[in-house]
Amino acid sequence: MRTIDWVDGAVELIDQTALPARLTVLRLSTVEELVAAIQRLAVRGAPALGVAGALGVALAAHQPGDVASAVRRLETARPTAVNLARGVRRAAARLPEGADAVLAEALAVRDEEIAASEAMARLGADLLAELCGARPRLLTHCNTGALAAVVGGTALGAVLELHRRDALGAVLASETRPLLQGARLTAWELGRAGVPYRVAVDGAGPFLMARGEVDAVVLGADRICANGDVVNKIGTYAHALGARRAGIPFVVVAPESTVDLDTADGAQVEIEDRGAAEVLRYGGNPEADPGPDSVDAVNPAFDVTPYELVTAIVTERRVIRLDRGERV
Repeated sequence: MRTIDWVDGAVELIDQTALPARLTVLRLSTVEELVAAIQRLAVRGAPALGVAGALGVALAAHQPGDVASAVRRLETARPTAVNLARGVRRAAARLPEGADAVLAEALAVRDEEIAASEAMARLGADLLAELCGARPRLLTHCNTGALAAVVGGTALGAVLELHRRDALGAVLASETRPLLQGARLTAWELGRAGVPYRVAVDGAGPFLMARGEVDAVVLGADRICANGDVVNKIGTYAHALGARRAGIPFVVVAPESTVDLDTADGAQVEIEDRGAAEVLRYGGNPEADPGPDSVDAVNPAFDVTPYELVTAIVTERRVIRLDRGERV
C-alpha cells in the first residue's frame, strides 16, 4: 500500500505515531491538519515529507484562503530535511497555472519518489552484495522503508531487495532513540515482509560491529550536502564511527531529491531540536523524575556524518563511491 497519497480531494497517510500498536490511516483535508501531522511525526522520512509538502500545496490551491501563507507554513514545518521544502516549492511554482496544475505537479512528485525507490533498491542491493559478498549481515538505523518513502523505501528498500533475492544474511535494527523509529517502524515493516531481524539499543551498534556481527551499515539521509556530508537521524554519526573502526562499509541510500548542492557542508544545516519532552517522557509517562525546573534535555533530531566516514551514496541514478574520491 502507499503510505501517503491523494484520495478524493484530501491527503491520506498512515499515522506513524500509532504503529506498531495499530494501523491508522489519517484523512487530512486542510493545510493546518497536514502541518500538524508533519510536526508530530505522523508522517516522516525525507521522501515522504517531500510528497506531503507538494500535496499540501495542492490542498491549499483547491481551497479558499491565503495560499501564500499556507505555503510558508508547509515549507517551514520541519527545517532539516531538504525534501519537504523542495516538494512545497515545486508544487507552488505551478500556482499561476491553477489548482489542477498544482495537483498534477504534486502527483508527479509522488510518482517520481515511487520510481526512485524501485531503482534505489536494485542499485543498493547490488552495491551491498559487491562490498560484502554473499548474505551480508546489515545494521540499519531509524526507518527507511515504505513509511518514509510512499512505497518500497530507501535503505530498507535495498535490504528488502536482498531478501527477495534470497541473498540477505541478517538485519539488526537500531532502536533509534528517543522515539524508537527503528524498534517501532522498521521492525514493523520487516515483520510484515517476513524478514528475520533483531532490535538493538542504539549504543550497542558500534560494539556489535567491533565484535564482527555486522558486515555493513546501511541507512538513509534527510539531506546530503555538496561535499558529501550526510545529515540523518541522530545516532547515525556514532554508527559511522563504529563502522570506520571496525573496517566495514557505511552506505547511504537516498534519492536525488535529498542531494542539496546549495548547501556546502553539514555545518550549514539547521539541526532541529525537538525539545526536552521526547527525551524525558515516553508514552506520556515520565522516564525521569525531574522535579520542578531541575532537569532539562537536549534533543537534536539529526546529526551530521562527515563525508570521510561514508563509503558510498546510492541514489536512483548513480552510486557515488566517496571512498574512491568520487564527489557528489
